[in-house]
Amino acid sequence: MTHSFYVRRIRRIPSFIESGFVRCTSPQFLLFDFDVLLLQMVKEQCHRCGKPVYPTDKVGPLKDSTFFHQGCFKCYICGTRLALKTYCNNRNDIGDMEVYCNNHVPTAGPHDLPPIKSQNMHPASNGHANGRRGDAGLADMKIAHAIKATQVAKPYPKIVHEGAKYVVDYDTQTRLELIHRDDEDKLYEAFDEHREREYNQFQRETKEEWEQALSDFARRFEKGQVAAKNRDDLIRQLTIKRDKKLETLNVRRRERERKQTAELVDRQAKEMLELFRQARQDRDYQEKEFDHHAIPSYPTTPPPPLPPSCSKRHIYTDTSVFEAVDQIAISVAQSEVTTFTELIRTLTAGARSDVDKARAIYRWITVKNLNVMVFDNDLDINTPMGLLRGIKNGTESYHVLFKRLCSYAGLHCVVIKGYSKSAGYQPGFYFDDNRFRNTWNAVFLDGSWRFVQCNWGARHLVNAKEGSKKPVQRDGNPEWQLLSRPITLQQFQLLPFVRSLFFRYGLSFTESGLRAVVEADRSGAATISIAMSNEALDSLIFHYNLRFYDGDEADVDGMNLKRFVMQSVVGDSVIFRVHCPSTRPLLLDVFANAVSPDHYLTGQPIKFKSVCKFKIVCENLKVIMVPLPECASGEWGPAKAYRLFGLVPLSHEEAIINCDQYAEIRFRMRKPLAEFVASLHKNRTDDRHLQRCCHTESRGDEVVIRIEFPDEGQYGLDIYTRDANNPNSAGKQLLTHCCKYLINARV
Repeated sequence: MTHSFYVRRIRRIPSFIESGFVRCTSPQFLLFDFDVLLLQMVKEQCHRCGKPVYPTDKVGPLKDSTFFHQGCFKCYICGTRLALKTYCNNRNDIGDMEVYCNNHVPTAGPHDLPPIKSQNMHPASNGHANGRRGDAGLADMKIAHAIKATQVAKPYPKIVHEGAKYVVDYDTQTRLELIHRDDEDKLYEAFDEHREREYNQFQRETKEEWEQALSDFARRFEKGQVAAKNRDDLIRQLTIKRDKKLETLNVRRRERERKQTAELVDRQAKEMLELFRQARQDRDYQEKEFDHHAIPSYPTTPPPPLPPSCSKRHIYTDTSVFEAVDQIAISVAQSEVTTFTELIRTLTAGARSDVDKARAIYRWITVKNLNVMVFDNDLDINTPMGLLRGIKNGTESYHVLFKRLCSYAGLHCVVIKGYSKSAGYQPGFYFDDNRFRNTWNAVFLDGSWRFVQCNWGARHLVNAKEGSKKPVQRDGNPEWQLLSRPITLQQFQLLPFVRSLFFRYGLSFTESGLRAVVEADRSGAATISIAMSNEALDSLIFHYNLRFYDGDEADVDGMNLKRFVMQSVVGDSVIFRVHCPSTRPLLLDVFANAVSPDHYLTGQPIKFKSVCKFKIVCENLKVIMVPLPECASGEWGPAKAYRLFGLVPLSHEEAIINCDQYAEIRFRMRKPLAEFVASLHKNRTDDRHLQRCCHTESRGDEVVIRIEFPDEGQYGLDIYTRDANNPNSAGKQLLTHCCKYLINARV
């Protein structure tokens, strides 16, 4: 032990010496025999947890001769910390040695329902509980039954604690959940009453409006001012007006109820986290008693919003690390649990960290497919489906449910509102309305706040659109952007529209100031350059789509707009150079996918996924753009041939070749390829007239392609091959495109 540890322990002993437990004049004697002394003094056990009670952390003996740890001296129902002056005993059952707070001390007989006006209220309560009437503290029949059950046996199974696995006592957490459910019952009852009053008022107003309108119509009809056939038009207009008014009423009601539900969950989450705060403080204090250098565990209070200390990649790089956690979540999603306490403890049974806990909750919510769940009209709240009644009623959303469940796991979680470049967004859009408002969560994990978006995580179950995660801008407190240098909404609008795959593939833009809207230069050309990591450079292939921004048209003058884009790889960057054929704005969508050479050589179709989008604007066009020759889609140049086919360019390393009437293109094979076919293309020329212009030859590991151009002009050259070692690749039909060049020939 260190010197400081000796001193600290000595300072906590004088009360024992003065009370006659030990007599000595030598501090050395204390240092030598202190541990033995403690063992001799410990004779009592905590009534709540059953562990030994040391004098330094003892409450008691109480009137019934029980002892408690200071951290265990809490209300048996709600977990509120108690003191000797504030605790209450159950006066109706002398066998009940539990302690209660003023608001939850049992007052009913063991077989009676709560009376309308309690005559057995504990004197200390003064007839009030939480500001309610004396009969309101246990007014809910379910809580009353739960309290009465404690007088016979523990109503909930005790969880065997494994070290610090479960911070909060199972019984304590379940009792607080019962109280929260009682509050929810009252809120939903208030919702129902308000809905009924609101709808009845709507019906009365609608009836009066229709009667007045029809009466006016009848009067005007008698005067000959309107024809009888106009009555149908009037009814149709009144119906449309009624439906719009009802829809507006429902929208406002949903917004109001969601807000009130969110406020309730927020308050309840704070109460649940207070249990964890007290438990963690007690645990950390006890650990420090025996380890002066003990590091506090999960923070007892929410830390301030700060940028993460490390990127997500430092925590995990592949979701396969959550395989065991995910399997549990999937299994639990198909099973029946009746309390959130039970749900979270089952979900997190195998959790190794706070990240695992959050992942389990996230996975359960997204697997549960709440968007398409069907609820019975007569829903029992004490059933698995009853846990999700907020979803049924439309008052609770994914982010509110995620926050609620995080509080049961002791995780700090907040709800953030802002804007997102989500479904329907296109680069160049402005956030001038509520179309792109969004809400998500931030949860404190592994020492930093991390963003979670359950709505997008579950979208694959509802709408299988790629790019479910897109950039988001946080409004309100800019600190919740978790950026070292927060940005404004206007800056966010100007940023390029990128999807989650963009970052997953390790991509970045070569130009630091690149914007979502790219303006073409005087020649009508616009360039977008994307830098690739070493890993992406070896496996990533790109594709693109070009169409007009203000419609779905993808052709101009009978030619596909793709032929006005030159895609090539230069160094570690893929470059898209767009030659605008008109002044109409264009939309460029860039796709990518990571594939292995073996997979690509099979010739099987590859599914490309969008990584970013840009709006291309060309205000003045003084030249006539000529489309590229109609070659196979994809990038130009030999980079793909080298990456995927092992073909090393010996003669031409660039995508564009300038030559005379003759050209010779040479490669060296790094792996055996069986057959090469070259195909030449030129605008306004039949490909059949160019078939005899190309000749291929293989000499050892070298491939030679010789071309004789019949006329001057711009040509496109496609090169195909197949794997010699693949027994199933025999036949020209399985040739795979490996390279293409753009050739300017001068005859």
